[in-house]
Order: sequence, then structure tokens, then C-alpha cells
Amino acid sequence: MEFRENQAIYLQIAEYVCEQLLLKLWAPGGKIISIRDLAILMEVNPNTVQRAYDFLQQREIIANKRGVGYFVEDSAIEKVIGFRKEQFIETELPVLFRNMYLLNLPPDDIAERYKKFIEQNFNNTNHEK
Repeated sequence: MEFRENQAIYLQIAEYVCEQLLLKLWAPGGKIISIRDLAILMEVNPNTVQRAYDFLQQREIIANKRGVGYFVEDSAIEKVIGFRKEQFIETELPVLFRNMYLLNLPPDDIAERYKKFIEQNFNNTNHEK
């Protein structure tokens, strides 16, 4: 996985887990990939994945069943959506708006590109809009 330099790796791993939930690849109540296996997949130290899982546990998105593994909390989707919306609105949306203003990009142009993006990238998923 290619990591961004401006954000801690454990937070990017937590985002990856959240995306798996939002894309409905991992279901509420279901077991998720082990720390060791995710570390291998992400090519990071298992301690980094542990930190991401701790972060997600604190937000009640996943839970550890000792000796069995990590599981998705039943209310995880709602919590992920709430957390990600807040994060997007506070950090990413102001940058987008600033660039739209500076580049004189009308919202209609952005809306059309957004629609095409969804069609090209998520047309075959069951994700609700």
C-alpha cells in the first residue's frame, strides 16, 4: 500500500478498515483480518496495525474477543460514517471549496464529475448514495 506522508500510517490503516466496512466488504458482527495478516498485507510492522486497531476500538468500531480475534461492532457503520463525515467536513471540504473558488470552478462542474466518478468506480456495488 502507498501511504501518504501527511498522515500517520496507523490512521491510514484505520481508514482502510473503515473503507472495507463502508464498501460492505466486512460486515457488522463479522470477524476481521488479524493484526499479523493485515501487517503483511500493508507491509508494515504489526505494532502499527495494533495501534490502528486500538484507535478503532476506542471509537467502538471494532472489538477484541480475547483469543478469538477482532470483530466489527454492530453499530460500526453508523460510527464510521459519523467519524468520516466530521473528518471530511473539517479538513477536506475547506480545501476543496478554496480550490473551487481560486480556480473559478462552478459547483455544477464538480457535481457532473462526481456523478461520472460514482458511475465509473462504484456502479457495481450495493453502496447506498
